[in-house]
Amino acid sequence: MDGTVLVADDDRTIRTVLTQALTRAGCKVHATSSLVTLMRWVEEGKGDLVISDVVMPDGNGLEMLPKIGSERPGMPVIVISAQNTIMTAIQAAEADAYDYLPKPFDLPDLMKRAAKALETKRRAAPPPRMERPVEEAAGGELPLVGRTPAMQSLYRLVARVMNTDLAVLVTGESGTGKSLIARAIHDFSDRRNLPFVVANAEDLRDPEGPARILSRARGGSILFDEVGDLDPETQGRIVRMLDAMPAESPRIMATSQNDLMARMEAGEFRQDLFYRLGGVTIAVPSLRERVDDIPLLAEHFLVRAERDGIGARRFAEPAMDLVRAYSWPGNVRQLENTIRRLVVTSPEEEITRPEVELVLGNQPEIEPLVGGGDGEKLSASVAKHLRRYFDLHGGVLPPPGLYQRVLKEVEVPLIEIALDATGGNQAKCAELMGINRNTLRKKITDLDIRVTRRRKLM
Repeated sequence: MDGTVLVADDDRTIRTVLTQALTRAGCKVHATSSLVTLMRWVEEGKGDLVISDVVMPDGNGLEMLPKIGSERPGMPVIVISAQNTIMTAIQAAEADAYDYLPKPFDLPDLMKRAAKALETKRRAAPPPRMERPVEEAAGGELPLVGRTPAMQSLYRLVARVMNTDLAVLVTGESGTGKSLIARAIHDFSDRRNLPFVVANAEDLRDPEGPARILSRARGGSILFDEVGDLDPETQGRIVRMLDAMPAESPRIMATSQNDLMARMEAGEFRQDLFYRLGGVTIAVPSLRERVDDIPLLAEHFLVRAERDGIGARRFAEPAMDLVRAYSWPGNVRQLENTIRRLVVTSPEEEITRPEVELVLGNQPEIEPLVGGGDGEKLSASVAKHLRRYFDLHGGVLPPPGLYQRVLKEVEVPLIEIALDATGGNQAKCAELMGINRNTLRKKITDLDIRVTRRRKLM
């Protein structure tokens, strides 16, 4: 790697780590905790690449991007931020950042991106700046927040596709926020001042419905919500509607919690409609796939409940451990409803573990895992094992520490199988599991898991 890198971050540790890593890679580095100093270096013609934090003591790093672009056209900027929301990713994309990484970032990953940035010129024309916060624009529904690799990948994909004309299919389980993703794509695109129309089944059953939908959309965006639930006749009307789209056609988006490919292969979903809707597919991860985001989401819902006048509460650590360990088959929507219920029913400011146990005891169980052979639920299989474990003790309680022993019994094979599937690549394994790479490394060490690195074709 060759070039001069300007690093701006108010965290001394991050400045030191980046300076050492970039210097070892062959770069010259200038590091500062001030945006004023960074801009002076840029204006003086120093640097081939900027790596900048967002929130700095003397300003906002994102607001500096247009100035950097004006002073030094072609200068790539990598944004790093602890503000792990879709808002930051979209702002970085709209401000024409070369790349965006959430904190805590993976240093080897950042180094690869920095090397690539030094060889690549920035885009010349930035898209329009956005005007409204994501929750206000999307009606304040499910929050698009998360620092897990799965959510960060989703944010970057949304930022890349929002100003294209490609059709978008948003897939995911119920309660993950599919409609909100579609709304965010519209609200932060160059169509934001045009209508966003949700086409429901009733509209589409009427022979004149498609024409009315197009008239209402007026070149904005049309969302076919849960398109996999539509009957064949309605699917046919959508195909004819899309074939007859005017020159100034609206953007087409659809959501589905069904596997449309499987339905198409089973003859339950039209092939021509499937390919018309699937220009870009955005898969929204379930809450089980991004467990590390649960405390962040829970805090968000506690703040929202306090803002709505329901009450000010906080979770005791054992209570949050239980919330984090739950499977959440209803995903983010179920998590929100549960937390609002806890805020209302908890008599004290601190929500306790017994209170969480009482509420979660009435929650639905997780659905069977896909491809589970005989279809038995994972929870049922675990329950059988645990009952047998208790029975083997002949009416005497097992030794203390059962909770951690059971978690270890589940974690070890899960991590070993995931590592085997990814050929021992810990970065890929962490992404697959939806946890931070450092968390995975700690678990590998604590659980004494052997890692064998090899090529794996999957």
